[in-house]
Amino acid sequence: MAISGGRHGGDRIDRRGVHDLQREGPAGAVAAGATRGADRGAAIASDPLPDTAPEATDKTREQKRFDRYDKDRDAKITREEYLVQRRKAYARLDVNGDGTLSFDEWAVKATTKFADADRDKSGAMTAPEFATTAVKRKGPFRAKCPPPQGAAEES
Repeated sequence: MAISGGRHGGDRIDRRGVHDLQREGPAGAVAAGATRGADRGAAIASDPLPDTAPEATDKTREQKRFDRYDKDRDAKITREEYLVQRRKAYARLDVNGDGTLSFDEWAVKATTKFADADRDKSGAMTAPEFATTAVKRKGPFRAKCPPPQGAAEES
């Protein structure tokens, strides 16, 4: 994050939030005494890493969810803001755009799934055909982390 006061210099705040007065000449040269980006990066790289990785709390996840709905950022979700996603989903299903959903429009995903599974186009599914309609479950999420330092040294 860098905030600059103008093209040829001004106040700057680096990504750590450190305030730095930097003056540049017309050729972009930094005046004597000003901190250069490489020097600041070296200070950041030498900071020790925390013992555990930070995790998003439920509150921050819930805040993000709240913010997705609160379009006008007034810290309140109106009925209209709440229903925007439902209206979008409805519009996607209303393929002919007449403002009403027929059963076929509403059940399009299921009827498409049935047609794809009914390989012999007999209008009925056999047990093996029906098995292809099962929901594909994802396994538990496994982070791709390097092995702990102790385990790597023991090997």
